[in-house]
Formats: sequence, structure tokens, C-alpha cells
Amino acid sequence: MKTLFSGIQPSGIPTIGNYIGALKQFVYIQDEYDCYFCIVDQHAITVPQDKTALRNNIRSLAALYLASGLDPEKVTLFIQSEVPAHAQAGWMLTTIATIGELERMTQYKDKAKDRKDGIPAGLLTYPPLMAADILLYGTDIVPVGDDQKQHLELTRDLATRFNQRYNDILTLPEVRLPEVGGRVMSLQEPTKKMSKSDTNTKGFISLLDPPATVAKKIKSAVTDSDGIVKFDKDNKPGISNLLSIYSIISDITIAELEEKYEGKGYGDFKADLAEVMVNFITQFQEKYNYYMDSEELDHILDRGAEKAAYKANKMLKKMENAMGLGRKRK
Repeated sequence: MKTLFSGIQPSGIPTIGNYIGALKQFVYIQDEYDCYFCIVDQHAITVPQDKTALRNNIRSLAALYLASGLDPEKVTLFIQSEVPAHAQAGWMLTTIATIGELERMTQYKDKAKDRKDGIPAGLLTYPPLMAADILLYGTDIVPVGDDQKQHLELTRDLATRFNQRYNDILTLPEVRLPEVGGRVMSLQEPTKKMSKSDTNTKGFISLLDPPATVAKKIKSAVTDSDGIVKFDKDNKPGISNLLSIYSIISDITIAELEEKYEGKGYGDFKADLAEVMVNFITQFQEKYNYYMDSEELDHILDRGAEKAAYKANKMLKKMENAMGLGRKRK
């Protein structure tokens, strides 16, 4: 069975877009791969964090993973900082990365340009740590969006460089892009990707939004003036986005939805979608609250860290031996 690795930063509450584009797809593939799902808190501290908020976000994100349907008996769910091999291997890969290739990372340039109080070195060395996250597990598949493809290319470059310079022990991972429905757009600006950092809170649905708020956001979503429920991404981006959301959440095809609402207006469509979303959010939050209030969450994370450390430490030892670190006992 091939190995899949995915890491998500504990930086705020995921949106319905994150659920459709990542979390829901993880549930579909957890039987296909040996899955490692990592809450990458060490990546989060490349920018300033409030320690109490960070700890709360870490635990909350773990509960959100499980509420999405991940089975802890099938997958390994763990926190990055609880497996020290990540930081150790990240440093080793940093030593073979060049300043030039790290400075060329688009995300580094975007995050560094507005820093008035100096650029944290962690922003620059983020990619080698991400590479370590992936390479420690002999990862074959990494599900990412377009914004992370450049980092995956660097991961492959670093793995190739390490293998050629020291020993051929690191697996070169392949990128798996999200399937159809993986890119959910803003409810207010449907040509722009939905984002939890959007200043217009009507543009996104948080997985922890109150159900009444979810219904209001759906009903106020931007559409168009012709009132025909039809999927046409170029000419009708708003209603097409809502159709995608409706289809994924209800497991009804877009063609079936178009047929169902033929001759009906956007009011009927939005009212029904709001009801579907409220039912989904209500059930989702019941599961989330169960894990947040239960010691079971900590037991799952403890087991996950133990299993992840066992596998990561074996690869770390191979890397250290290849580079000549430490002692070799007689």
C-alpha cells in the first residue's frame, strides 16, 4: 500500500471550502493509502502566534479532522511538534538547500514583502521542514492545491540531491491535486477562492459557524440576474459555485440538480441548499463537540504520535547514517 502524507496548519477554523477540497477527500482515500495526517504547528510559528490560541487551534483542528469522518483505526493523526524527527530532518535538508531556491518560493516572497519588523528566518526555511515532513514517511502521494505545487517540486529536488550526494534512501513524492469540487469560491466574489481570512465574513462558511449564520450566508450569496439554475462556470460563476457545494454535500450530481430546479428560481434553490447546509453543519458540529469534550481525542493523538515517531525515527536514522552524523558504535 502506498503512503500518503498531508499537513494542515492550525491557523484558524477551516471553511466549507477546506472541507470539500481536502477533509472530505481524505475520508474517501483513507482506505486506499497508508495515511499520515499531521497538524503542522511548527510551520505555524514561522509567523507570530498567541500560545493559548495556538494550543486551542491544534486541538480544535484534530477534532475537525475526526468530525470529517477520518477513522483513527485506519489513519495516523498526529501533531508535528510531538515527533522531534521532523525538526531534526528539516535542519538536515536545510543544509543542502540553497538561499537562491528558498528565496524564489512564491509564498516566501508574498509573506516577506509586508514585514516591517524584519523577516523571520523560519519563513525562508519553511520549505525544507515541509520536505522533511513528507520524506520521513517514504511518502508516495501528497494531496495539495496549486499554491503548494512549488514546495512539492522543491521537496523532490531536495530528495534527489540528498540521494545523489549521500545515499539513495528518500522516496520522491508525487502530487495529487484535488478532484472536481476541490476549489470552492467566495460566496460574495465567486471568481475568487473562498478564504477564512476574507475580510468579508459573508464570503465564507466556517465549519463552526452557527447554523442560522450558515443559512443567512447561503441566502445572501451572489448569483446573477437571469434566475436559471444551470452550471456555467464562465458566465454564471455564482450559481455554479453553489451547485458545486450542493452537489458535494448532498452527493447529488450537478446534472440531477439542474433537472430538479428546472423552471424554479434562485429563491427555491437557495432555500433548499440552506437547509442541506444547516443539516450538514449541525451533524458535523455534534461530532466535533464530542471529540473536543472527550479524552478520546488525546488518546488518538498520543497513539498517532507514537506510530508516526516509530516510522519517522527509522528514516531519520538512515539519513543521519548517510550524512555521517553521530557515532557509529562498534
